[in-house]
Amino acid sequence: MKIFGKLTLAASVIAGLGAATVAQAHGIWFAQRSNQLALIYGVGAEDLDMVKRLPKVKTVAAYDENGKEVPTQIAPNGPLLLVNTDNKPAIVAAILDNGLWSKTPDGKWHNKGKDEVPDATKSEHTIKYTVHLRRLNVAPPVLPAHKLQIVPLVMQLPDKMGQALTVRVLYEGKPVQGASVQADYVTDPDSEPLKTGADGTATIRVRNQGLNVVAATLATPPANPAKTNSDEHLATLSFVLPNLPE
Repeated sequence: MKIFGKLTLAASVIAGLGAATVAQAHGIWFAQRSNQLALIYGVGAEDLDMVKRLPKVKTVAAYDENGKEVPTQIAPNGPLLLVNTDNKPAIVAAILDNGLWSKTPDGKWHNKGKDEVPDATKSEHTIKYTVHLRRLNVAPPVLPAHKLQIVPLVMQLPDKMGQALTVRVLYEGKPVQGASVQADYVTDPDSEPLKTGADGTATIRVRNQGLNVVAATLATPPANPAKTNSDEHLATLSFVLPNLPE
């Protein structure tokens, strides 16, 4: 895994904004549904309608164990969005652009920028990223399209819950300080997040002997200040630890 150089001053500014990231924002991840791989949108036990959000899915990609991209597609199947894994990819990834959201004093969120919501107390552009490792002995490539990405610092992931795992959070391909990291976004979404250090790393304990969804959040200066106060990035890294055979 390539090690990156020193953080820039801009990254430090980003880290400061990261502390203001909204708790319990929804994210995306991949999980098995009826022996098939599905793209999920939610937080904790919430598994919301992904089919109606299909137009917001900007990219879906698959890679072999060497990080080489292989063909794949995503398509609705009943209430699910399923990924074609016929090529037996080692890694799959996706990006969902959730658009502009503004919060009014009554606590409600509106799918508009602050230019359309005059009394907005907060306005943000939210983007979701996810990478899923289908094997425990592969490392994801750095994906340029993923502004925020979580990468493990080991080629072989732990195979037992409770073991330590150090991850690095990258923003635009470089380590970022101050990103919030949660060890499991699905089974413990209210946990107190860790903050990445100057090298962009955080060490967590693998929570589940099954599906694990590690999450990182970071708020950055807005790409369009006229419409939002910040851009909110939420990235997940998911993998499955094997359980004992029957």
